[in-house]
Amino acid sequence: MRRRRLLRAATAATVGITAGCLADESEPAPSDGGDDSGASDSSGDPGDGVGDIPPDWPSGAYADYDTTRVTAETTAADVLGAVTAAIAETDDQRYLGLSDADSLPEDGGMLFVYDTPRESLTFVMREMDFGIDIVYADAERQITRIHNAPAPEPDEDGNQQRYPGSGQYVLEVPYEWTDRNDVVVGDVLRFER
Repeated sequence: MRRRRLLRAATAATVGITAGCLADESEPAPSDGGDDSGASDSSGDPGDGVGDIPPDWPSGAYADYDTTRVTAETTAADVLGAVTAAIAETDDQRYLGLSDADSLPEDGGMLFVYDTPRESLTFVMREMDFGIDIVYADAERQITRIHNAPAPEPDEDGNQQRYPGSGQYVLEVPYEWTDRNDVVVGDVLRFER
């Protein structure tokens, strides 16, 4: 555990503070339309001891999003934590991010999915009401960067809070969830997709 804490401290020193709603500067601005696919996938191991699907997530603007169970694990397959994540896979869904959510349950999250890995992604805290962690993962789902992104101040819109990274997947979870679960760069995200 001491080694993981040291790695986390070293990573925090080089990474800085992070945040939420996605803005990928390589993609065009979204249209007003959305994806209403509506199917729900609540995969997960009922015996994993990490909790069931939150009854209040996804809800509101995200109620029709597909979902998947995302588990953070060490490279030795030790489970560190798990969330039920709403899947953001269209331009509109990724642009909206969690901006319309009032809160995020401890075992809830949002998984941003891209068809191919991206070298340059930047997430912002646009219109966010709460802090989150932003977890970047590569095509093999190995975590490459973690940001702890606090909520914008009352007089800020969050657009200036920018959190860069690269990867094919980005997981947003409650603020400091990665710290509470000892998730560090090099760990792996597991999910059905």
